[in-house]
Amino acid sequence: MPENRVAPGPVCGNMPAREAVCVHTTKVYDSCRDKECLMDLRLYPTRCSQHIIDASINLKPRKAELLWTYIDVEPVPFNCGFFTVDVKYFYKVTLDAFCGLGRPQEVCGLCTFDKRTVLFGSEGSVRIFSSKFIPDANDIQTYEKTNLPTAVVEVVDPITLGVKLCDSCESKCSCCLNEVPEGIGQCFNDDLVVNDEGKVAFVTLGQFSIIRLERDIKLVMPAYDICLPEKECSGTAGDACDLFDKFKFPVDEFFPPRLSDIGCCNDFRKKR
Repeated sequence: MPENRVAPGPVCGNMPAREAVCVHTTKVYDSCRDKECLMDLRLYPTRCSQHIIDASINLKPRKAELLWTYIDVEPVPFNCGFFTVDVKYFYKVTLDAFCGLGRPQEVCGLCTFDKRTVLFGSEGSVRIFSSKFIPDANDIQTYEKTNLPTAVVEVVDPITLGVKLCDSCESKCSCCLNEVPEGIGQCFNDDLVVNDEGKVAFVTLGQFSIIRLERDIKLVMPAYDICLPEKECSGTAGDACDLFDKFKFPVDEFFPPRLSDIGCCNDFRKKR
């Protein structure tokens, strides 16, 4: 066992289990992780950003934010128990545009990336119904739930590795975004330019992700005792100054750590 992992210790000391209880939870049947370099993703800028890009001579990456992922699960034909997981990522990318000798101007736009993987999700043929009520929705009691496994995607915000600027005639990119979901479009303060107008920017992102397939499962687990919180809820009805007195002085905010105090930087320097 690696040194950085800790083995589970005794539960509730040496207290024996009081009873066995049936718990409804989810089980991970298969999962995978990826460290991907997404090269030359087409940037669909806002209308205002497109005008700035057309007048710019260079672009510099600033940051990227993952807005949303669309996930679709389908069974693999002639291979029971395996499923394809199609994921479409939507990113909001912010760049610095240099139009001359002055300060750079901020531009932003949308990038997308499509990914497919095959995972094992086991088989199931039962029909699932639920009496759970959702306000302002169809009656869930009469709705049949599909028995496909549930795909879960965990992603951290990507790292912007690079950007390049091309003339529209040089890009030779025939792929244009056909439609932008309404929720994605509302994340921008202007309309997105999804066709070939003026100069075109391509962004390279670095992304870490985990994809897994889960299914509902019933497990029998030992129960030791009821889970009753011992801590009382503390409100703010008392003196606000008494509450403020419990705050620690933010020393790090006034005295930022030195390079020698940051372990990760020292490890990076040793590897170089």
